[in-house]
Amino acid sequence: MNDRIQLIAILVSLIIAGTIFQLIRKKKLLEQYSLLWFFSAIVLLIFSVWRDLLDRMAGAMGIYYAPSALLVIVIFCGFLLFLNFSLVISKLTNQSKDLAQEIALLQNKLEKLENQSFQAKDDGTI
Repeated sequence: MNDRIQLIAILVSLIIAGTIFQLIRKKKLLEQYSLLWFFSAIVLLIFSVWRDLLDRMAGAMGIYYAPSALLVIVIFCGFLLFLNFSLVISKLTNQSKDLAQEIALLQNKLEKLENQSFQAKDDGTI
């Protein structure tokens, strides 16, 4: 990797980290969802700064072409992000189902109270 590509990679990594920080600061991204993005930006920054790390990781993984190792790492990070989002969506789905059931129960109670109130008016007990 020549110096210009390394400098561009470092700048892109810092821009990604700064963008994530700004999204958190403006409350457009919750902190709990930003950890994996920060982790990804830090991994990119580490690969950008440490030139031999990708070659060493490729050798450790048994991959002879270092950019292929980077692709494997990116796919793994994407898999982690998809799994995290699936867990969040599942949790939100369960919460919305519970809320819908509670609303239905409250509406049922309200209708019963309204019916009792109307019957009491009709009977003249109120």
